[in-house]
This record gives sequence, structure tokens and C-alpha cells, in this order.
Amino acid sequence: MKLAMLGLGRMGGNMARRLMAAGHDIVAFDRDSNAVAELAGEGAEGAASVADAAAKLGSPAIFWLMLPAGAVTDAVMREVAEAAKPGDIVIDGGNSFWKHDLERARYLSERGLHFIDVGVSGGVWGLNRGYCMMIGGEPEQVEHLDPIFQALAPGLGTIERTRNNRSHDHRWKAEHGYVHCGPAGSGHFVKMVHNGIEYGMMQAYAEGFDVLKARAKDELDVRYDLDLADIAEVWRRGSVISSWLLDLISSALNVDQSLSKFSGRVADSGEGRWTIDAAMEEAVPVDVLAAALFARYRSRVEVSFADQMLSAMRFGF
Repeated sequence: MKLAMLGLGRMGGNMARRLMAAGHDIVAFDRDSNAVAELAGEGAEGAASVADAAAKLGSPAIFWLMLPAGAVTDAVMREVAEAAKPGDIVIDGGNSFWKHDLERARYLSERGLHFIDVGVSGGVWGLNRGYCMMIGGEPEQVEHLDPIFQALAPGLGTIERTRNNRSHDHRWKAEHGYVHCGPAGSGHFVKMVHNGIEYGMMQAYAEGFDVLKARAKDELDVRYDLDLADIAEVWRRGSVISSWLLDLISSALNVDQSLSKFSGRVADSGEGRWTIDAAMEEAVPVDVLAAALFARYRSRVEVSFADQMLSAMRFGF
């Protein structure tokens, strides 16, 4: 298939590369002409503007926006709407707020265009590992885009298949790392909660390693000078808390157990806050997720080793 990738940052550029490796044709556009030239040198067709990208596509044209959430995505989506033709498909793969998707879907529908929201997890490692995708939109359009999603997804890999009584056809796509969640907004809603959970998991790891490190304090009756890199490594192998986040922790500690290169000021993308907002609307208690979000706020005032660990994990993906 042929599609335009609009936004060639660390995620968009690598997604374009993964699609090209799978045989798809990419029209590449970014405000940074150097990013366009770099991808064009690898086989993409460069575009000088959104309108130029639209002119290079077939019908229905497919526009994948991989841009910062908010005003930037809104501005480019308006440019796409002006250049697109009825029946074309617009995909937002950024970390957009799910309620904004409802407005964008309505705006594009009034112009005869289709909107698809895709929550993407995989970070800078996705080029090789693949991208987990949570998709919202009209079933017909999602099915039309299936070859693109299949190329971007991780596939079955070496993960053991889950025993279940559900039909194989229903499970096939989820097993390969992508799923159609429902109508517009549902993909980003699921990704939002995914990121809220991520905050909680990261905080648990960070606090646990902080406890391990603190056992070396001189004033304690019983002191242990623990090798944190070795502990992270052994936990990766067969323990119930093994995960990709723990892989990132192990890599960071292997370089420097003090994590001195990380400031410990931990940013948040907004998705943790949105998850808490959704929980409040639904009257669902989310004690751990809320505490993890507030810990990030606190990290900007005073820094602990746990905060440096959070920074290391965030940098890792």
C-alpha cells in the first residue's frame, strides 16, 4: 500500500522505515527538510508540503499523522482536510486526547473523510521490535488498513499463545500486536489507560530499587551493599516481575549503578492525568496510578534515586 507519513521524528521516521521494509510505499513529509531528505535517501518519496504529499497518493489516499498531541496535530489535520478528497483516510498515531478524536472524526466526516485513531506503544525500539497498536474507527476502514497495521505490528514472536475458548479469527490480530478497539476515540482511550498503568509499573520498580539502594546507609544496624545491576539481571530471568521495563532498568544499571546521568526530574506526557480524569468521571478508584502521577510532580521539586530510575526507564523507551 501507499501512504503519506506526516511527521518524521523518532517514532514517525522509524515507522516509515518499518513499512518500507515490508514493501509499502511511503510519501514522507516533515517541516524539517533534512528529515525528508534522509528518508528519501532510504527509498521514500519526499514531499515538500502536505498538499504535495496528497498529490503523490492514489485513491483512497492514506495520511498517517505522527505528531505531538494538541495544536500541531490540529493544524496539520486541517491542512490534510483541505488537500484530501472524499473517501480519503486520516490516521492520528500520536498520543492525542481521546475526546479530541471525537471532534476530529466529526470535522473530517463533514468533509467526506474517514478518521482513524491509533494508540502506538513501542517507542524508539519499535523499528526492530514492532509496534503494539490500539485502533479506533470505522470497521471498514480499519480492515482496509490491515496490511499497514500487520506490517507495523510485532507479530506472534516467541510469546506463548494464551489458551482460550474464543475463536482463532477473533484473537489473531490481538495475538500479533494490534487490535480494533471500537469507534473513533477508543484506540487512544485504551492507549491512555495503557500509559496510566505504565506510570504505576515504573513507580513500583523505581521505589523498589530505591529501597535496595538505601540498605547501604551507614546509620543502619544491618547494611547490605547490594549490586543493583545483578539484581535487575536476575529478576529478568524467570521472576514474576520480569518485563521490558526491567530490561531497560538492567541496561541502565549496567552502565552506571548511580544513574548519575539522569536528573530525576520526570516529565509526564499528559496521558497519566487523562487516565485519572477518566477514572474520576467513572467513579473508579485508581490509588496506584494517581500516586504514580503525583510522584512525577514531586520529582520536579526534590529528586530521589527512585526518580533517577524513572528517568532512566523513560529515556530507555
